[in-house]
Amino acid sequence: MKAELSQKGVELTERDFFQDPFTEDEIRALVGGRPVSDYFSYNSPSFKKLGLARDQLTDDELVEMMVAEPRLIRRPLIQVGDDLVVGTDKRAMARVFG
Repeated sequence: MKAELSQKGVELTERDFFQDPFTEDEIRALVGGRPVSDYFSYNSPSFKKLGLARDQLTDDELVEMMVAEPRLIRRPLIQVGDDLVVGTDKRAMARVFG
């Protein structure tokens, strides 16, 4: 994905959120009014180890878990203005980057 964006002339500012973790406020700002579950990595081995039922977790609990364990944040996160593309969503990429 990085190469695709580079070919389109998009300059990226990268953040290693394992070295520089997101705060609760940053996660909430990124998510905005959208469902937190859209940005949570339920397929992560870190989540599977917890043995929790995904449909019983609140948005607040998901955010707390994402702050405590960055592996639970779906990646990559690419923010362009007010648009946030998560994962490898090709349609969202095309909408944001043309």
